[in-house]
Amino acid sequence: MISRVTAEFETPELAEYAMKRIRESVEYVYSAKMIHDHYAEHTARLGRRTTFTVIPTYYNTHTNFLTAVMESPASKDIIPEPRRNRKTTACIICGSAAVDNVIAVLNAMGGLNIRFAQ
Repeated sequence: MISRVTAEFETPELAEYAMKRIRESVEYVYSAKMIHDHYAEHTARLGRRTTFTVIPTYYNTHTNFLTAVMESPASKDIIPEPRRNRKTTACIICGSAAVDNVIAVLNAMGGLNIRFAQ
């Protein structure tokens, strides 16, 4: 019988390392895939950039504006918390005889919320 085991990891790198270890050491593993939010990687790159703030400094009665631009390094505070989250779910399809070994490896590699279904 075929079973599916899922586990959550803090980063995609940890999930990749755990899946590699499972493929190498456990028999009857048919598939190992990773599900993560690609937008989180984009926001991580945004946190290393520079932000520009436009400040209106002068206004006259003829609707003319004089503005200044302030440049500052971007901080992680401008990115909302759900988008900073890099949690990744590993999904392993294996034979029912290998479920205990897969769960043991996932647990040893730092997997959280480990679940399996037949």
